[in-house]
Amino acid sequence: MNRDYPSTSQKQRDFMEPMGDKLVTRLPGIGETLGDRMSNAGYQKASQVLGQYLAVDQNRQEFGHFMKDTCNANTKQSSDCYNGLKEWTREFL
Repeated sequence: MNRDYPSTSQKQRDFMEPMGDKLVTRLPGIGETLGDRMSNAGYQKASQVLGQYLAVDQNRQEFGHFMKDTCNANTKQSSDCYNGLKEWTREFL
């Protein structure tokens, strides 16, 4: 996909392709440390986190609580992940 996302990070732009079997660390805001925590909590794949995003009806606050509780993500990390999933669902769902 060659779409321009001028206000997003490179990681988020790279994420804007079909989900497939992407690892959780491919999500914007999720680096190696948070990825390890997510994996330990049972979320190895980005699609599993997408499922939680959809389960909370795409609610920013509820998703932030999920991220904090699951991997101790800070506000920026949660927001980056939320925004990436929001853009992804807008594009593919």
